[in-house]
Amino acid sequence: MAIKITGTGSYVPDVVKKNEDFNQNEFLNTDGSSIRQKNEVIIQKFKAITGIKERRYAEGHLTTSDLAFYAAKKAIEDAKINAEELDYIIVGHNYGDIKHNTEQSDTVPSIGSRVKHLLGIKNPKCVAYDLLFGCPGWNQGVIHASAFIKAGLAKKCLIIGAETLSRVVDNHDRDSMIYSDGAGAVILEETKEEGGIINHESATHTVDEAHFIYFGKTNNPESKDHRKYIKMYGRKIYEFALNQVPAAMKACLDNSGYEIKDLKKILIHQANEKMDEAIVQRFYKLYDMEMPQYIMPMTISMLGNSSVATVPTLYDMILKGKLEGQNINKGDLIMFASVGAGMNINAIVYKY
Repeated sequence: MAIKITGTGSYVPDVVKKNEDFNQNEFLNTDGSSIRQKNEVIIQKFKAITGIKERRYAEGHLTTSDLAFYAAKKAIEDAKINAEELDYIIVGHNYGDIKHNTEQSDTVPSIGSRVKHLLGIKNPKCVAYDLLFGCPGWNQGVIHASAFIKAGLAKKCLIIGAETLSRVVDNHDRDSMIYSDGAGAVILEETKEEGGIINHESATHTVDEAHFIYFGKTNNPESKDHRKYIKMYGRKIYEFALNQVPAAMKACLDNSGYEIKDLKKILIHQANEKMDEAIVQRFYKLYDMEMPQYIMPMTISMLGNSSVATVPTLYDMILKGKLEGQNINKGDLIMFASVGAGMNINAIVYKY
């Protein structure tokens, strides 16, 4: 028996937000003081570090559950299954449904239940739930689904990563330029084929790291806005990721029974191009190797950081031939990896 991804789908919003669109923002330091640089310089430095040129925002009438539904529908069609056969719908997200220009997140009913409703699934034994695990939420959903299938509790599962981070960004915070919206989904099921999920690794670090990413107030002390926004300690996250993620990836690969030379692609969560490159470089250095060319496909320059949607969207785009110069062939060994709020890390070794 193998547990494999049999269908993929993604939803990339149509609204393009370019770097130059932030020129009118009043960026402030966390203490509310002015930044002694022009926005053009701030944006130029931002691009040099993150690699982001533009990002996608959800259309005003759409919410996270809508994006999740669109990606899920495509994955179901791609897998050529009847949605009524699904045993589980697992949705990784972090902020629920936040309608455009509103203050409050809506998480009741769950995003999973909303997606099931939108799909029109009548089967009550199809269990839908949400998974809050930071940016690694989609990976963790795949791990959950795999465990259900191994235990005989499920045969077909739908796992979605969806987020509308544009609804929780502080326009006075430079970090607001990192975030974007999107959704990616897969069908995971038991098959007679070879390959599929080979091994996985997860970890949660909370002694000092739990609040590296948090919900906080605007940088503008004069604002009467009482909403909370996504905030982070960027330097601490960078150092944490470089120290912890390569080792977790190595543990995952070492326990898979495969060797580093067998690995063809690493699909890593993308929040910062330089950070991702440093992570993968350190991973290969643990094997006394240089990072191979083309091993790490990237979409961050055009899609930004869409949190839980990043990895499944990247995977879908490669399989559908939408990422120039990148492909995954039958029998290829790949790795999904992510790090994010919590602070959580996970990795999956998968044979296509």
